[in-house]
Amino acid sequence: MHIGVIGATGTVGSRVVTEALQRGHRVSAFSRDASAITDHRENLTWASLDVFDAAGVAAVLPGMDVLISGYQPGNAAQDFEDTVRRSIADPAVYATAARTLLKALESHPRTRVIVMGGAGSLELEPGVVRADHDHLLHAALDELGLPREYAAAVRGHRAALDVLRASNRLWTYFSPAEWIGPGERTGRFRVGGDQPVLDAEGRSRISAEDAAVALVDEAELPRFVQRRFTVGY
Repeated sequence: MHIGVIGATGTVGSRVVTEALQRGHRVSAFSRDASAITDHRENLTWASLDVFDAAGVAAVLPGMDVLISGYQPGNAAQDFEDTVRRSIADPAVYATAARTLLKALESHPRTRVIVMGGAGSLELEPGVVRADHDHLLHAALDELGLPREYAAAVRGHRAALDVLRASNRLWTYFSPAEWIGPGERTGRFRVGGDQPVLDAEGRSRISAEDAAVALVDEAELPRFVQRRFTVGY
């Protein structure tokens, strides 16, 4: 397969690149500025790409089977606090990026897009979404060590999901577990839909490495076209 990865230097995006290469796929990796990147692994090409340029995105799609977008307004792998600040300052960027991707797909309707989003739009129980309730959202942010102002970014991710849900393109939305970070690639996790997957202690967690496994799994064998999915231990 030919897999594209937007945000390929990010925490999850970089691991998606590695996972896809290890499975023998051809990978086009995209970053805001790829001019200084010196990663020359086999079957990997790098290019600069503006996720808000629909024509530019459309231009890289010919021959591509799946485009995985891990866009963030910053690079959390390099400066997490800066990414948090940027996300709070302009939470509408997630929905804007989703619209741009869908616009690009108009000329390439067979290409699939998988958007890495947020966990705040998952249902705690049918019809109950954390993003809709300040007290639930603030409690989760407190536990994760994020400022409560980040609630705006959580709702921005949910707005992007709403944009995708209104489209008939071949989209998939990935909500990671509530806790996600660098860790171990186990390949052992559970897959869910609109509700978080919880471990024996009631926690929603996944390593960035296993999130990458789940994303490449979905790229290879689509199960959630025009749907959202999540993972957890």
